[in-house]
Amino acid sequence: MFWKYVIAFFISMVPLVELRGALPYALASGIPTINAYILCIVANMLPVPVIFFFARKVLEWGKDKKFIGKFFTFCLEKGHSGGEKLKAKAGKGLFVALLLFVGIPLPGTGAWTGTLAASILDMDFKSSVLAVMLGVVLAGVIMGTGTYVVMFFSDLF
Repeated sequence: MFWKYVIAFFISMVPLVELRGALPYALASGIPTINAYILCIVANMLPVPVIFFFARKVLEWGKDKKFIGKFFTFCLEKGHSGGEKLKAKAGKGLFVALLLFVGIPLPGTGAWTGTLAASILDMDFKSSVLAVMLGVVLAGVIMGTGTYVVMFFSDLF
């Protein structure tokens, strides 16, 4: 059982997969619901401060490097243009927009991407982390509910 916890923990920290993949794994593996939620949320949130404070700096550092420059520049431009569009649409509701962006479990909309967008938008750290954490919790509720529905119907057949 210990290794199931370890695997779920590390899946939660993988970009793009994050809690959206780890929670269904944890619940299907037999990890108790509360333990699975706490484990996956904590593990998904661990990289957030590092991403917020350093990812933008790393991208800016690498944008003029030979092999990685084009990709890093693309990431910065994409993040900046996407962030500006989000800011224009959200107006004063940027906190809620970030929460929903992270919380709706679609590919590429997790804590990693949301935190990077918040950093590029120069949002303050506390409100960014709170919005991302609430978004992760929302994604957890959606994914947990979906997992239990699938498990329920798979037991019927």
